[in-house]
Parts: sequence; C-alpha cells; structure tokens
Amino acid sequence: MKIFLHNNFTKKYAKLRQSEKIRFKERRNLFLDDPYDPILNNHALTGKYVGNRSINVTGNLRVVYDIINKDSVLFIDIDTHSNLYK
Repeated sequence: MKIFLHNNFTKKYAKLRQSEKIRFKERRNLFLDDPYDPILNNHALTGKYVGNRSINVTGNLRVVYDIINKDSVLFIDIDTHSNLYK
C-alpha cells in the first residue's frame, strides 16, 4: 500500500513531539501490514469528515485518512481527538 501525505498532515506532523512521531511510525507500519488491525481502531467517520476513516496513534492522537484506491491512501490530518472533531 502507498501512503500519500496531504500538506495539512505534513505541517501538523512537524509540530508533534518526538515521542508522538515515533508512535506514529510504529502505527503507520502496523497500518501498512494490516489496516484493520484492532490496535488501530480503524473506523469510518461522520460529520465534517464523512467518507473518511480514522486510526488511533495514541490514546488521544488520531490520523484521518481517505482511501484513494485499493493500493493507496491519503493521510489528511493528524491531531488530538478533541481538535479534530470540534
């Protein structure tokens, strides 16, 4: 699977603490192996992100992504649960 990064995702990722970046890379690798691994809590979204999906990075940090096709996804945003869904 190929992951593309939205500019918004890239900007927010740069602001993360080093420990969050490490955890993201671990979860990204898990996502590449199995996007529906139960640890990721992969689920469809509603509201302003309808049509997109979300995975958990940490207890509060989420990645919002869109499926481009069966082999590609676009990581749209990364932020805390409260910041993403307010």
